[in-house]
Amino acid sequence: MSAPERIPPRSVTAAELLTHGELKVRGRIREASNAALFCTVAIDGQEASCVYKPIAGERPLWDFPDGTLAEREVAAYEVSEATGWGLVPATVLRDGPYGEGMCQLWIDAAPEAELLALVDREEPGPGWKAIGFAEVGEGRTALLVHADDERLRRLAVLDAVINNADRKGGHLLPTADGQLYGIDHGVTFNAENKLRTLLWGWAGEPLTPEAVGVLKGIAEALGDGGALGVRLAGLITGAELAATRARVGALLTSGKHPEPSGEWPAIPWPPV
Repeated sequence: MSAPERIPPRSVTAAELLTHGELKVRGRIREASNAALFCTVAIDGQEASCVYKPIAGERPLWDFPDGTLAEREVAAYEVSEATGWGLVPATVLRDGPYGEGMCQLWIDAAPEAELLALVDREEPGPGWKAIGFAEVGEGRTALLVHADDERLRRLAVLDAVINNADRKGGHLLPTADGQLYGIDHGVTFNAENKLRTLLWGWAGEPLTPEAVGVLKGIAEALGDGGALGVRLAGLITGAELAATRARVGALLTSGKHPEPSGEWPAIPWPPV
């Protein structure tokens, strides 16, 4: 009698792994402003590293409802997935050792990738876009620049849609395979304009045809009964969802990257 055929283990998606896998805390990420724990998650013989941010560890903010940062992180991932650009690592809401929280796939960044720089000149060189001048000590200033990189430009569009109030240099994770991820999206989707970012290099410039096409798809997905609108309705407030639709509409109407409003600091502090 022949032995029964062995069925290979099923390959689970990153979202399934994060949602249903066994979550084990391995350490704390001390530089994070809110409780952030380095963990592993495993299911069906598959394991990955991840970040778990329990809602119980969120610090109250004056301009965001308490206990909502984890949901905003998931909402940013949902919008990123809807763009097709894959700019945010897989992110889910789940229960964990310290209660419900955000769980996000860990990304190993390539430290040699240079996306930001300080240069001792008045204008950026080829391949770079100006952000602004920064004090570097002893009364000296230098020009802060970011790479004229299509991946960053896509991220700038995503940030404009989700109204990211904290796009710092440390939140940019380029990988060895050429992908770029953005992380730390807790302060997003406010109904008021709070866009703060280092990615102002394209401010006022026309959106790329690719970006316009993506924004049209987002507008449709956010419409009545649209899949993205339904998902976001369970993660952010009705006013915030309406503001997201309005931001997408404004981008399509202007056809340009947004410019600093002057009503809110344009660059986060510290910038990196």
